[in-house]
Amino acid sequence: MADIQEQHDIDITALRENPKTAFLASELERLTREEEATRELLAADLSMAELAAEDLAMIETQRKGLFAQVAGILKADEEEDLFPNELILEVRAGAGGEEAALFARELADMYGKYAERKGWSFRALDESESEMDGYKEASFEMKGVGCYKELRYEMGVHRVQRIPATEKQGRIHTSTASVAIMPVRKKTSIVIDPADLEIEFSRSGGAGGQNVNKVETAVRLTHKPTGITVRCQSERTQLKNREKALGMLATRLQSKKDEDDAKKHADTRRDQIGTGDRSEKIRTYNVPQNRVTDHRIKQSWHNIEEILGGDITAIVAAFEHPTIGEGNDDE
Repeated sequence: MADIQEQHDIDITALRENPKTAFLASELERLTREEEATRELLAADLSMAELAAEDLAMIETQRKGLFAQVAGILKADEEEDLFPNELILEVRAGAGGEEAALFARELADMYGKYAERKGWSFRALDESESEMDGYKEASFEMKGVGCYKELRYEMGVHRVQRIPATEKQGRIHTSTASVAIMPVRKKTSIVIDPADLEIEFSRSGGAGGQNVNKVETAVRLTHKPTGITVRCQSERTQLKNREKALGMLATRLQSKKDEDDAKKHADTRRDQIGTGDRSEKIRTYNVPQNRVTDHRIKQSWHNIEEILGGDITAIVAAFEHPTIGEGNDDE
């Protein structure tokens, strides 16, 4: 078996441990046993040479078919590791006070409606609302095939220019909200030391009945070495919220590491669109001009109502094969 494994550069042990390839690994091992038995029979009786040759050829054909299936599964796993089908989306109000909080909620709703169009799940993990039902900050869990691959370029500062409903003199205001798109990877190098955590419990602020309001089920974790804080109130029990919060923290820490690495190597990544930095201004939503402009690829779209309604298909597609245009940065 070792020579076959070396020849095809596949770790049979790893295949056994992977639920997706465990059956194929057992089949490869079965073929190896059949091959060894056939060769032993041939060594003992040379008159069986023709029959043995046919059997060995058949075994090799079956083996090649199995290796092709294994290769396909491993390639899909690599693709999913690079672009996982799960992410955490965070929105946070920036400059602009209450108007920024309202814009942050609009962005969250936009992604939620896009997820619905795609058949992805979209679930709130934590929401901190403003006085006018905007979002000071909020975290969401999104799951669906291709979700991170499609939305990875949405991370950064989004800017809206419009006349707020509270503006009596009709002046255009500029407000901002930041969006973070963080992939939830199955394989991560992040190890969280329990001693580095500060844990707080509180009552959940969202809907959920008397249990949610009376019992301290919401969990807030602070990672002392980095100062990163996460909060989860989506589950009904303290234990489940703690587990979910730990997952959110690991994702945040991995995202921070990825961002730091991207900044270090930005000068060598000539094909990179933006830095992947959540503080980078990426897009302006100009309501009076009915225009959305992405400043990285300098392209504009003139259907702002549909875009904020979840139809960001054209924007997402523009990043698959970006062409730098003559968009107005609206500075």
